[in-house]
Amino acid sequence: MSCTWASRRLVLALLVALVADAAAKVHRNHGKFTAGLWKQAHATFYGGRDGSGTLGGACGYKDTSKEGYGVQTVAVSTPLFDAGAGCGACYEVKCVDSPDGCKVGAAPLVVTATNLCPPNPGQSNDNGGWCNPPREHFDLSMPAFLQIAQEKAGIVPISYRRVPCVKVGGIRYTITGNKYFNLVMVSNVGGAGDVAGLTVKGNKKVKWTPLKRNWGQEWQTSEVLTGESLTFRVMTGDHRKATSWHVLPPDWQFGVTYQAAKNFN
Repeated sequence: MSCTWASRRLVLALLVALVADAAAKVHRNHGKFTAGLWKQAHATFYGGRDGSGTLGGACGYKDTSKEGYGVQTVAVSTPLFDAGAGCGACYEVKCVDSPDGCKVGAAPLVVTATNLCPPNPGQSNDNGGWCNPPREHFDLSMPAFLQIAQEKAGIVPISYRRVPCVKVGGIRYTITGNKYFNLVMVSNVGGAGDVAGLTVKGNKKVKWTPLKRNWGQEWQTSEVLTGESLTFRVMTGDHRKATSWHVLPPDWQFGVTYQAAKNFN
């Protein structure tokens, strides 16, 4: 009797473990990204008045003005950059508590994280080393900074929060590299905006294959993808997924950007 009861308990424990594991893997395909809580930080600016010098950077974007981000962008400090996982995230930012630095009546602005503001260990965190860990800091493009603050201020206190990214059109994919080493850039991502995972599937030989983050939003695979229509599945940081079915045609070309029909909300 005791042996039978022990066996039943073992089976029950295994069933509970399986259910828990399945629940942990559930992802949300629907709904919208929810704005986060307001936090405090500081903001500076970089680049030119027209956004020059800010269009590329550590996220791998080649020209943010053509990739759905414009010049409403920000280089974030190491904790927010998160080794590239923070690329594409959108933030609402407003200047606060600085009568001489903030522009009176300026509305909050929404910016996208497209670059890393590197630490400067040669300077203290409160005197030039604004982007030193563990500080959460926003180095805005100059056009973005001037919407909320005076240029003469240089640095201003801000309130910020994560917000949904609102994009025009679908998710975009660009493959560079060669037949045996593919780098896939994912851009114009709505919703959470960031990319936490990427898989690809062809219409012939290529089965669902996970890609590995190379740097920023560049994802790599050595799978031979040429000659197949490609489907990509993107997972954002809030674990929602979007599948871009056959977004690349069988005769797709390296360096060409292809746009899906759908995006995240």
